Amino acid sequence: MTSSTTGGALRRRPQLSEEVAGAIRHRIMTGDLRPGDFIRMDETAAELGVSVTPVREALLTLRGEGMVNLAPHKGYVVADLTKTDVEDIFWLQGQIAVKIALRVADVITAADLDALEACNTRLRQAVEAGDIDGVVGAEFDFHRTHNRITNSGKLAWFLLNATHYTPHRLYAADPDWGAVAVDSHAKLIEAYRTGDRGAITAQVQRQFDDCAQRLIARLSEAGIWAGAQDQQQ
Repeated sequence: MTSSTTGGALRRRPQLSEEVAGAIRHRIMTGDLRPGDFIRMDETAAELGVSVTPVREALLTLRGEGMVNLAPHKGYVVADLTKTDVEDIFWLQGQIAVKIALRVADVITAADLDALEACNTRLRQAVEAGDIDGVVGAEFDFHRTHNRITNSGKLAWFLLNATHYTPHRLYAADPDWGAVAVDSHAKLIEAYRTGDRGAITAQVQRQFDDCAQRLIARLSEAGIWAGAQDQQQ
């Protein structure tokens, strides 16, 4: 998983529109913005403490991703987000991550294992302390350290972009998710030590399946699939 911006005043820098896109994407993926909701550029700019320009650029990006649609003479509206969409997002992430993990299994060293252990220790400590920023950072460091072990730059890039749709802080605020992540990381490390490729695959897939199930439950509770739309999923 990777860190993302979710709200509040954003820093001014060249990637500002990307941060704004991340903030809006997070609100969509957590159900704070629902399919059919209009996104007002002026209001969004004021909420995030930025000018309208990066908001406009962010909405163009999100339109290209299919996250929002342009309604003529009305502005931008949140596009449909189905349960299948959520399942597909995490299925794709899991497929890429498993491919990388099996390559890691062929080249991982004792020093690499120690580095992953250290990352997981930081994650466990952050989870126990309820430190959301610490959890986000430690989880990112674990996967960055892991993915750099093997020379799979393009796959790692695709995975990073796919995780843009993951509401990281939502998970980081959930101690139960944190316990699952720490346990899964520990079992993954042990599987690398023993060379158990089946267990490697299972633990990597476990993390993405868990994320998908939690997000579907969150969006279902938020009622974005209520009524007729829910029956179509």
